[in-house]
Amino acid sequence: MLPEIVAVQALPDFHLLVTFDNGEHKHFDMSPYLHYPVFQRLQNPGFFALAKVNYGTVTWPGEIDIAPERLYLEGIAELV
Repeated sequence: MLPEIVAVQALPDFHLLVTFDNGEHKHFDMSPYLHYPVFQRLQNPGFFALAKVNYGTVTWPGEIDIAPERLYLEGIAELV
């Protein structure tokens, strides 16, 4: 079972800093996903900054979300 997301911070250049309940922090680059129709609204930096944790994953208004498994498995670990 993968750890749960407990916090997210939207960073410049469409990156996320995701914190998991096991204490891990991972950077995730959303820019490769912004051309997909479901994520096109995230191309607006102000809208991207509205990222929050909801229902165990990162979400944005308008029912936009990304799989928590992807954030954990493909995120790059950060040492804090």
